[in-house]
Amino acid sequence: MKLHCLPSLVLALSACAAPQQETRTAVPEGINDSFLAEDADVDRFAGRWELESREVYANREDILAALRIQPGETVADIGTGTGLYVEPFAAAVGPEGRVFAVDISPKFIFHVRERAEAAGLEQVEVVLSNERSTELPEGSVDVAFLCDVYHHFEYHEDMLRSIRRALKPGGRFVVVDFDRIPGVTREWLMGHIRAGKDVFVSEIEAAGFRVDEEVDIPGFEENYCVRFVRE
Repeated sequence: MKLHCLPSLVLALSACAAPQQETRTAVPEGINDSFLAEDADVDRFAGRWELESREVYANREDILAALRIQPGETVADIGTGTGLYVEPFAAAVGPEGRVFAVDISPKFIFHVRERAEAAGLEQVEVVLSNERSTELPEGSVDVAFLCDVYHHFEYHEDMLRSIRRALKPGGRFVVVDFDRIPGVTREWLMGHIRAGKDVFVSEIEAAGFRVDEEVDIPGFEENYCVRFVRE
């Protein structure tokens, strides 16, 4: 089974070759600390994220359909977390396809590797990323996916450059995130999400993507789904 993190030497070389880096995005301080902690409890996160009361779990079939995955394609699940979408993506690409399960958390990467091995998913590869780069090979991906992840980007311009670089020309980029509407969005999310949909969409367009469709997910109340195309 081909499940691996990219070698540390490759990570170091790619970091040296990276374009000029931006200053930190105005996200809440320490937004990713709980994922990076040495004692991060992955089972606790799975208990919070993989349950029907969470919109992106309850509506996962509609979200999967929005990606329009074809057999044999390569999908990058960026910010894979506990690996909620790894098995559906593996089924969609089939044995000839490929799934990159990408995350900045070593604990999540270890968990997803074990999850994929237990399910016999030989087309899944885990990739330890960092706050500025997905660490994916150039032109290697047909579909990139972010699920409640974009608002966690501490350097969103760097990450968008990295995603665009990894996508093939015309590749699809699907973003699911929380809406942020004053007077509508609950208080905790207003403090957690740094900007609303219009700002996020504008940032992504400025990075070399165009909006293909804002996908209607009937069960969404707090989230939205936008499919972009790499230009």
